[in-house]
Amino acid sequence: MGCRKRATKSELLRVVVGSADDGPAVVPDLRGTTPGRGAYLHRTVACYELAHRRRAFTRALRLDQGLATDAVRALLESLDT
Repeated sequence: MGCRKRATKSELLRVVVGSADDGPAVVPDLRGTTPGRGAYLHRTVACYELAHRRRAFTRALRLDQGLATDAVRALLESLDT
């Protein structure tokens, strides 16, 4: 979704529309089993930044408005360390 490069499903992180403390948000789906439309991106902060800058979360999840993506960024930052 961010860098648009191909990879195997196991190398990617699936994200779905879920809920956060302050309302609906894009959340990581670590098991890949949450029902609903999902989108995939590489497990890197760089790929996340590209997707966020291009507003790809809204398009890929077919939403009318942007949602908070803080949970996805926090997870990716924790994976980098």
